[in-house]
Amino acid sequence: MPLTADSALLEALLPVAVAAGREAHVVYLRGCPVEEKADRTPVTEADRAAEAIILAHLAQLAPHIPVVAEESCAAGGIPQVGETFFLVDPLDGTKEFIARRGDFTVNIALIRAGEPVLGVVYAPVTGMVYAGEVAAARAFRYAQPAAGGAAGPRESLHVRAVPAAGLTAVVSRSHATPETEQYLRAYALHERVSVGSSLKFCLVASGEADLYPRLGPTMEWDTAAGHAVLVAAGGQVLAPGGRPLRYGKPEFRNTFFVAGGAFPLVPLAA
Repeated sequence: MPLTADSALLEALLPVAVAAGREAHVVYLRGCPVEEKADRTPVTEADRAAEAIILAHLAQLAPHIPVVAEESCAAGGIPQVGETFFLVDPLDGTKEFIARRGDFTVNIALIRAGEPVLGVVYAPVTGMVYAGEVAAARAFRYAQPAAGGAAGPRESLHVRAVPAAGLTAVVSRSHATPETEQYLRAYALHERVSVGSSLKFCLVASGEADLYPRLGPTMEWDTAAGHAVLVAAGGQVLAPGGRPLRYGKPEFRNTFFVAGGAFPLVPLAA
């Protein structure tokens, strides 16, 4: 069966994320200075090098689609976007990168009409690629070591049924909030796991966790790729009031949200 346009684009994005992640991994292994952006968040050589690789590839793959990328936006390069655009976080989890905990990812997403329709997340330290095509309800992962070598076999991803023992919640390692703790009290939890970056979405998508509430600030490029993977795997990402989390908001800032599998989520207050 021939690939659809979205399927073909997703396949083309996979090696782009891996190439950017491999460059970031080289910097991770040798270390680098840490700088501070105007918003007082950290940035490194790895962030900028990975973004340059992604932007160069996207200019070849889809020159007609605007790209909203974290480091370009931080430098004032915020493009005008319409219904369709890319969201790029070249190194999500910079704090984890700096602390050498390994929970950082490369994220590329395609947004259409406010929804993430394609997403690729690459975790260089574990060498795992996660991908999702929402319209086809197709999510998968495979191993692609940052040091090189052939890709491993693909494994389909699906959210799991609620375990009898209770839910596993994934929470931010670097951005815990009292509001998150209060929200989690509404559930019967079996386990809590602290993870950095968009890997939290991927753990829910792969059926290794069930719930990811984020009651703290995020930007759209932080979440879009993982969001696409999770929804393609049968999950959901809801904004306050129980509405789907949308993209293309002012300054590309997210509201609070809760992500989970295919079970009723306790709605966040609007």
